[in-house]
Amino acid sequence: MWRLGFFFHEMAFGLLSVFIPLYVIGFSDVAVLGGPLVALGIMMSVAMFCSIPASFLWGWLCDATRRCKPFILMSFASSAVLLFIMTLPFAKNVIVFVMLYVIMQFLHIAHEAPKNVLIAEHYSRDDWEMSYSYYRLSTEFGLIIGLAIGFCLSVGLFSFAANLSSAILATYTLYFCSGLSIVAFILSALLVTDPLLIFERRLVRIERAVDFTCRSVASASRVLGGSYWYKSPKQASFKLFALAIVLFSLATSIFFTPLPVFLSQGLGLHSSMAYIGSIFTSIGATAGYFFISGRARSMDSGKQMSRCVLFRSLLIFSLIGIIQLAIFPSVLTFLVLVFLGFSFAIYYILMISVSMELIPAGKSGLFDGLVGLGTAFGSFLGPYLASAYNYVPTYFIAALLFFLAFLTIKFATSDTSS
Repeated sequence: MWRLGFFFHEMAFGLLSVFIPLYVIGFSDVAVLGGPLVALGIMMSVAMFCSIPASFLWGWLCDATRRCKPFILMSFASSAVLLFIMTLPFAKNVIVFVMLYVIMQFLHIAHEAPKNVLIAEHYSRDDWEMSYSYYRLSTEFGLIIGLAIGFCLSVGLFSFAANLSSAILATYTLYFCSGLSIVAFILSALLVTDPLLIFERRLVRIERAVDFTCRSVASASRVLGGSYWYKSPKQASFKLFALAIVLFSLATSIFFTPLPVFLSQGLGLHSSMAYIGSIFTSIGATAGYFFISGRARSMDSGKQMSRCVLFRSLLIFSLIGIIQLAIFPSVLTFLVLVFLGFSFAIYYILMISVSMELIPAGKSGLFDGLVGLGTAFGSFLGPYLASAYNYVPTYFIAALLFFLAFLTIKFATSDTSS
């Protein structure tokens, strides 16, 4: 039940994930930041760079105070207030709007690390993948509903929206998302409870240390027993996984940040198709969370993660061919988005579970900080490259970065033995 507040929160930010890029490129004074795509890149990049120290701050405070709920409530409340402020007349200036968006992201990220801790401490290690999958499933449904509402608003399917100007409709959209954040705040205040004891992550790290010691002793015993074969066991290095997280989020952001503009302008589709594209991605992700929820225990995490990242690289290379050859570009692009969402779901559940094992105590915000680092650079590079060199070179770079992330995970997992 505690996930219900996050459901409404994700509904709001699912709608905003497409609405805000389209809203920003529609500002009349957007040229002061270098043009529509560059302005979008600057806004997203600055917001993500500011969210990196915020991730460490909120994660450290969560671990230091052993409380999760206050930071979750602060995140939802601040989102509600700032989304309302964005509707005021002075926020119609692109620079003011960018500043408000950056502040919102700094405060909004406060729920991420506490949410991860909440799941890790409420459930045993064997249930982490299933628990993270169930959480993502519930929020993914909220995201899909939010995107569907955004689509209906954009094409005027709601009777009240059909007769509104685009400016007034945008204001009502922000009001609606602010209201959803208030609902998320109220439900979380009623349903979220802090863990009574916080020890599961420490217990998992102790188990990993004991397992490493046992494997070392077993290897030494084989040598002393006359065996000529010896392979020194090595512990999984979070540094390599950290590099993979940054590369993966960098590639993802380069691809997805300009995607709404690519669908509406690059493929010449109606702006509402940007919502449809995100819905297809979320449908694929939902299927991925269903798939992984009951199979994660029997999977080799490293092997499956590397396969998912390689699959994303191949999918984007195939999308480049679709764009170049113009073979049913709209239909096949949406199909690629489904599989991108599916592979992301499996990667995310396995990576966050491994990360929660390896992240040191007091640094629960490290995972979100690493994701934010890659996303911050990608949020600027994606729109900038698309503006300067068009979409095909941009997506080629994203595909190469996914391939580098695949090699990094492959090397990290081959560096360990069980």
